[in-house]
Amino acid sequence: MAQTARPRPLAVLEPAARLSFPSATDSNSPAFWRTSRGVTTLNVLNSTGAPVLSSGKDLETMARLSNATINRAVRGGWWMEAVVPDFRQVLYGYYHNEQPDLCPGDARSAPRIGAAKSFDGGRSWIDLGVILEAPAGSTDCQSTNHYFVGGVGDCSAILDAQRQWLYIFFSAYPRNVEKQGVAVARLRWSDRDTPAGRVSVWDSGIWRYPVPADDGTLAYEAATPIYRADRSFHTKNVDGFWGPSVHWNTFLKEYVMLLNRARDGEFAQEGIYVSSSPSLDEPAKWSPPLRVMSGGRWYPQVLGLEAESGTDKLAGERARLFVSGTSTYEIVFQQPDDVAISRR
Repeated sequence: MAQTARPRPLAVLEPAARLSFPSATDSNSPAFWRTSRGVTTLNVLNSTGAPVLSSGKDLETMARLSNATINRAVRGGWWMEAVVPDFRQVLYGYYHNEQPDLCPGDARSAPRIGAAKSFDGGRSWIDLGVILEAPAGSTDCQSTNHYFVGGVGDCSAILDAQRQWLYIFFSAYPRNVEKQGVAVARLRWSDRDTPAGRVSVWDSGIWRYPVPADDGTLAYEAATPIYRADRSFHTKNVDGFWGPSVHWNTFLKEYVMLLNRARDGEFAQEGIYVSSSPSLDEPAKWSPPLRVMSGGRWYPQVLGLEAESGTDKLAGERARLFVSGTSTYEIVFQQPDDVAISRR
């Protein structure tokens, strides 16, 4: 493969006093700042099948506020994994939903990704519908995976600097191992209120939109993974990255992705990894992941320490590393000398 040279960030972990989110979490936990009646607060949504909203003046003072609601039932539960505030403090959220009953007599699911919006700081949400699914016929009812028989989910979303495109980084679990791993889709931000059918996936350099099927549904395309699974998620001997969390790092002046790496069908954690890219619109520029922690638990993400700006989407040289809703480390980003690195 071609070799390029540029500064690549190295993340190191430093022990820190234990901090935990106010509520249990089984997904990425989006955070956002909001000013209401002259008071600015840090807010976070934690999900274990339905989101819970917490708030405080900073990370150390956060307390649970309320369960978040949505205006119609979502079968299989919903995990709010990304939130993007609009200029008028309208929130746009992107959730993981697990479709049940896809295989006869089998409780496992195939996730999909939906969108919603909130006018009241995340307490209640208006569902905007499903925006991304795996291609029809890509489930594997013979899978040995403990959780999934296919689908796409476990996502993160970030708006580009020009506020033109929303990039959605997600985990793909279709039957074909060539399409499994961490992939990316995008939505034109001007389409955020009517996103269904307007999300395209990156496929070998081309952004592909879903097309109408004969039955009136949308036929979704399969993405080319940025990080393809080395061994299928549908075998016992899994080896694949999943669960991306992406933020803009003001110190590195690059986008940074934290990743899980599964080593079996129950998603036992081989380690937590970090990668980076100078841009969002060229997925091939993401650097090879580097391990920052052996083992560990699921859902690594940062929480920036900057007052009234640091979130899971914006952080600087130092940030809190949260894993499964608890932080016992600061993650410190360093920029080494130029090195030759291989691009996938």
